[in-house]
Amino acid sequence: MTLRWTEEQLQEYLKRIGKQPKQELKPKKTKYNAKHVCVDGILFDSQQEANYYSSLKLLMRAGEIKGFCMQPKFVLVEGNDTDRAITYAADFIIFHNDGRYEIVDVKGFESQQWKRTFKQFRLKYPGLEFKVAKS
Repeated sequence: MTLRWTEEQLQEYLKRIGKQPKQELKPKKTKYNAKHVCVDGILFDSQQEANYYSSLKLLMRAGEIKGFCMQPKFVLVEGNDTDRAITYAADFIIFHNDGRYEIVDVKGFESQQWKRTFKQFRLKYPGLEFKVAKS
C-alpha cells in the first residue's frame, strides 16, 4: 500500500503526531551572488559554469575532445598527522584528442584569495596547462 499525500496533507499529519513540519528550504546565498544552476542533475555554482559544462558535452559528442572530468583536486601543500593537506579543486580538466590535457577554472571575478591559490598551484604544478574561462 502506498500513500499519495500532497505536501499540505503531509505537513498536517506531521503536526497531528507532534513532529515539527518541514520548513521551506531557502537556497544558500553564494559568495559572489552567483545563482546555483542544475543541469543533468548536477548543481553548478554559476550559470557560466553550467554553460561551460554544456559546451564541453557538445565538444565531446562532436569528437573534438576525448573527454573531461569535473572538480579535479590538486594537493598544494602536503598534510601530516596534525594538519590537513591544502587542496585546490579546479572546475574541469579537459582531455584532448592529441593526448594533452588542460585544467580550466570558470571565473566571473578573480578574488585575491583565488589569485593566491593560483600562485600556489603554479609553483607546485608548473608544467600543467591552465586556462581561466571568464564571462
